[in-house]
Amino acid sequence: MIALRPDNPLIVQSDRTLLLEVAHPAFEQVRDELARFAELVKSPEHIHTYRITPLSLWNASASGVACQDMIETLNTWSKYPVPQNLLQEIEDHGTRYGKLRLVAKGDRLALEMDDRGLFWELENQKSLQGMLAEPYPDEKGIFLQTGMRGEAKLQLIRLGHPVQDMAGYKPGDPLPFELSPITKQNGKPFGLRHYQQAAVDVFHAGGGPDGGAGVLVLPCGAGKTVIGIGCMGSLQTHTLVLTTNGTAVKQWKQELLDKTTLTEDQVGLYTGDTKEIKPVTIATYQILTYRKSKTGPFEHFKLFEAANWGLVIYDEVHMLPAPVFRAVAELQAKRRLGLTATLVREDGKEEDVFSLIGPKRVDVPWKMLEKDGFIATAHCLEIRVPLPTDERMEYAVADQRQRFRIASENSLKMVVMDELLAGHPTDNILIIGQYLEQLRIIGERLGAPVLTGQTPEKERETLFRQFREGDLRILIVSKVANFAIDLPDASVAIQVSGTFGSRQEEAQRLGRILRPKGERNVSYFYSLISRDTTEQEFARNRQLFLTEQGYRYLIESRHFDETGRLSEPAVWKRLLEETAG
Repeated sequence: MIALRPDNPLIVQSDRTLLLEVAHPAFEQVRDELARFAELVKSPEHIHTYRITPLSLWNASASGVACQDMIETLNTWSKYPVPQNLLQEIEDHGTRYGKLRLVAKGDRLALEMDDRGLFWELENQKSLQGMLAEPYPDEKGIFLQTGMRGEAKLQLIRLGHPVQDMAGYKPGDPLPFELSPITKQNGKPFGLRHYQQAAVDVFHAGGGPDGGAGVLVLPCGAGKTVIGIGCMGSLQTHTLVLTTNGTAVKQWKQELLDKTTLTEDQVGLYTGDTKEIKPVTIATYQILTYRKSKTGPFEHFKLFEAANWGLVIYDEVHMLPAPVFRAVAELQAKRRLGLTATLVREDGKEEDVFSLIGPKRVDVPWKMLEKDGFIATAHCLEIRVPLPTDERMEYAVADQRQRFRIASENSLKMVVMDELLAGHPTDNILIIGQYLEQLRIIGERLGAPVLTGQTPEKERETLFRQFREGDLRILIVSKVANFAIDLPDASVAIQVSGTFGSRQEEAQRLGRILRPKGERNVSYFYSLISRDTTEQEFARNRQLFLTEQGYRYLIESRHFDETGRLSEPAVWKRLLEETAG
């Protein structure tokens, strides 16, 4: 029995929850150790709550974290003896990944296992009927019906049995090319950073069956596109790249032509405007999910079979539309790479990503890259603003959804925004919001352009170029800028409204300002929240992911006098003074 250690920062409970004291001197070390195998549930000021789940344990096992290491972490830092049932669950679920292996047997696929009891369990599962064929004579394996590789993995993980896919992949048509030692656009030296090369090596795994499918999790600004290019370079095969929007499509092409020996006639775009099939083809999720009617076929799914792809890259894989999962289930013979800053999905389909794209292979901590200077040091500040009296009365009688909008569009946020802008007179600033009318009012107030989903592609590219080149200092953007947009010169983001409790959105929005900033590598993320409203509650959930990555939100509660003017010194000004070095 382990003795009581009241000075330790962790309480481990039998319901799989872990409570971690924020003020403890070892907080950061314990947080980083827990992040390998537990999920952050909530993160108020003093106690952070984690939960151990089967999926968190499977991802940990797939990325090489041993069950004994997990147990040692809990035993080392817990105030009280770790409940025996949780230790048993870690041993049970943490060792399940690898017990069920998908292997190639000639031209057929089979599930192999060392445990006959597992064989008998699977053979009698109704959800697997029609997927399984004849068993091995020794009942330690069973063949799959043709075409059931993806669907069987999906059903098995729902039964609590993650499959280690060792069946290998078709090579695809060859595509010889090299990474350029010097970029073509500006003549600067180019090469993969150490963590980028490590991610490529883990995914490729020497070309063996252990590699070729999985998700790489890295912060925005860490060069996920470059890692994707590195994976392409290691495989030298025809590649299909899927991403979130037309701007991201063009950015992928630009990066490929800038940093490799690939030529214009080898890289094609497949969008609403252009439909080219080339050795490297870049398409949007939107075009794949287009259909003429709600019940009609997805007309562009044929793109998956239009060429002999050896690799399919899913950029921002946490945004993978549900209909595309059906197509992914049929693509299991092709290598699949998922790239994302966060595996959190608002629809809860993380298990589907695990089964159909692959397990999490790499998860690079944001704060580690910040410490090494690969991304900017970000300071996060939540500014709580009261609702004016008339808006508070409207809020009191509104329904839940309308309350959130009233709080989001709080008119006093404009006053705080003006103050923040005055405090950053030379920075490139993004003002980000959810509601278009709110953004239009801000645009008129500041005389600044507003970029939304309705902004034509050419105008959008012009605004991005002006922003990058410094001709435009303030850009107002809707949620269209949440994903796969390259805005390397943004050093300040002011979030005036967000999408309810979307953790992935908060991570992506912070990511807009994380690219390195040169000698003074500092960025500021301000989130304006209406105090004592539903928006404040949703904001707490949005911040969960960033808290998990090691970011801490300073909280500032603003006060106004009877004339509507700010009436006290601002925390953000002190923050600027402290970080002005």
